[in-house]
Amino acid sequence: MGKYVVRRLLWMVVVLFFVSIITFLLAFAVPGDPAKSIAGTHATPEVLERIRTSLGLNEPLWKQYGLYLWHLVHGSMGYSYETQLPVTTAILQRFPATVMVAMFGIFFELLIGIPIGMISALRQYSIRDRTFTVFSLVFLSIPGFVLGMMLMYFLAYKVQIFPLGGYEGWAHPIYGILPGLAVGLGGAAWYSRLLRSSMLDILGADYVKAARAKGLPERTVVWRHIMRNAWSPIVTLLGMDVGWFLGGVLVIEVVFGIPGIGWQAWNAIQTQDLPLIMGTVLFAALLVTVSNFVVDLAYTWLDPRVKYN
Repeated sequence: MGKYVVRRLLWMVVVLFFVSIITFLLAFAVPGDPAKSIAGTHATPEVLERIRTSLGLNEPLWKQYGLYLWHLVHGSMGYSYETQLPVTTAILQRFPATVMVAMFGIFFELLIGIPIGMISALRQYSIRDRTFTVFSLVFLSIPGFVLGMMLMYFLAYKVQIFPLGGYEGWAHPIYGILPGLAVGLGGAAWYSRLLRSSMLDILGADYVKAARAKGLPERTVVWRHIMRNAWSPIVTLLGMDVGWFLGGVLVIEVVFGIPGIGWQAWNAIQTQDLPLIMGTVLFAALLVTVSNFVVDLAYTWLDPRVKYN
């Protein structure tokens, strides 16, 4: 186990290294001049040249990346061109808003998706199963931003149960409900179909038939023998969602006017704020790799037969 953990941590470093290279190359491949984004379109050539020199943009690309990597190893992601704040500070300032949307999204997709998946599997081909299948197909087909605008229109504008958008901090979690629901309904459709498929594969297993033959209550059979073995794909998807959502749910944040790191990254792309783009992508990649690592470790609790080599 110890060797496995060390090996996975080293692979995480390798993954982040290649993510940094790809992101750096893509950021510099975008047409435009960061100096003009900083100084404005009417800046003189002398001013633009001074900005490029101060930011090291005149250096060869390999030298710029080497300098960035040197600072990164020493704990610095650089400074945002636009706000002049350290990139780490800029990300952490926006992170709580993204966490709120992510947590509500995960809550709703599990709250809705798990029961629907269980009922569909246990009542295969019933009216409920067919109804839930239609539900899943509908919400899998609707883009997140369309669903978000529909929820905003009906539940915030027409009925006025929820605020139209914005973010007032964790002291006012009501601002996270509609964005979380917009994220969670689509996720619930995925979870329900995945759990249904996983449970159907297990329902015909010999150990399930043996448990029922012993006269065990159906609830015990479902939770102890079926669900425990059907959790693995759900946990895998959950780990991916946690990393993905915390990395910034861009479209939902823009629709609801939530100042999270996804919206911040979008603005950074518009202004060619290269350090902030790099920092946000690396931060998101770190969250994804860490969440996947935690999921792999959780498999030992879900299935003791899992061995790490």
